Amino acid sequence: MFQPVIIAGGVGTRLWPLSREKYPKQFLALTDSQHSLFQETVLRLQGLAYSSPLVICNEEHRFITAEQLRQIDHTHAQIILEPEGRNTAPAIALAALKALEKGNDPILLVQAADHVIADKKAFQQAVAQALVLAEHNHLVTFGIVPTHPHTGYGYIKSGQVQSPNGYRVESFVEKPSLELAEHYLNTGQYYWNSGMFMFKASRYLEELKLYQQDIYTACKAAMNEQKPDLDFIRIKQEAFCACPSDSIDYALMEHTQHAVVVPLDANWSDVGEFSALWDVSQRDSNGNAIKGDVKALDTHNTLIHSEDKLVATLGVQDLVIINTKDALLVAHKEHTQKVKQIAQQLQTENRPEVSVHREVYRPWGKYDAFDRGERFLVKRITVKPGARLSKQMHHHRSEHWVVVAGTAKVLIGEKEQYVAENESVYIPIAQVHALENPGKVDLELIEVQSGAYLAEDDIVRFDDQYGRN
Repeated sequence: MFQPVIIAGGVGTRLWPLSREKYPKQFLALTDSQHSLFQETVLRLQGLAYSSPLVICNEEHRFITAEQLRQIDHTHAQIILEPEGRNTAPAIALAALKALEKGNDPILLVQAADHVIADKKAFQQAVAQALVLAEHNHLVTFGIVPTHPHTGYGYIKSGQVQSPNGYRVESFVEKPSLELAEHYLNTGQYYWNSGMFMFKASRYLEELKLYQQDIYTACKAAMNEQKPDLDFIRIKQEAFCACPSDSIDYALMEHTQHAVVVPLDANWSDVGEFSALWDVSQRDSNGNAIKGDVKALDTHNTLIHSEDKLVATLGVQDLVIINTKDALLVAHKEHTQKVKQIAQQLQTENRPEVSVHREVYRPWGKYDAFDRGERFLVKRITVKPGARLSKQMHHHRSEHWVVVAGTAKVLIGEKEQYVAENESVYIPIAQVHALENPGKVDLELIEVQSGAYLAEDDIVRFDDQYGRN
């Protein structure tokens, strides 16, 4: 028996425009699965004996995390919110401290939420092997059996045999040159660093306290003042934000005398860029990985993803073509590692496309802002059955709602009414209002906003079931 710890932070800017700050790659169904990478991380544990998962995520992603867990019937998972990202060593410390609260000392299986592991059976066999070593107080890391001399990964050099299925870690190695990576591959002693770990909660904290006392102390202080909030666990912001930012590799694994590596050969990928996504995707006879409405003629070895319109290609090869509702990326596969530079430039220019999609998810459902002008904004809003938006008002805009599917329960001022399909209501500026879906099917409506200022921060909430300000 072990307890999964899933690290669900990060923004995946090298997969822009699919991955964005407020809806990053771990929550996207990037492969041929219907589930997101985060959901697949949970589901690949099925068949093993494990307790309720602990999930560490960013404040911004809390509702996405909770909703995706609900979709796969894992509502029993505990979600710890990081006020700010502080890398993996502090995140795992929060999980270890939480795991020890009930007086038990579980073995933790730490996984990143944004990796692909195609061979579930091989993965579970490696977990079972690591579990034995963790029970004997080792700090286990999983080393990916390399398939080629990759220069984008860190490596783990294995040493003395620790058990039939594990080796002592001799050293952690930074990303190498191609020549050095070829040498690593030829020796058979080196593995790619997967960023997955297994150890007792108490053992991790003991070693962290020994080598990184400041991280341990800050995380301990943060967890001492935790507060439940709906599905989430909030920690003391000031204490955690004072914590040094460091990865578990640098903070602990490079120092401890108890690190062991278990080889993992399970078609693993961190899907760090679009060329890696092409590698793990199903491809047609021409080597094309296609998702969406696409017509590809005389096209070879190309990744094409289209969200909302027909994409046609002719006479091209080795490209990445990503079409979303508000952005289009065309790149050669050899240059996809530079996509992050585009995201950084958009960030510098304060472009909204770097942080949000045109379609935005909320705890009550989603909206798609599909048309806008200087003084108007048009949205298609979907409200889940039984969900409701906050009771709110706006200082700078009026709203006109037209119901296109389902029935809405609407409050405008003191008047409450039901609005059926093909009916509409008008909300003047500064009028308090609320919207609810009392039915058993999705409520869909068109919202037309009019006014001098149409940004999302023009919302004054009076009552919100999701605890938002």
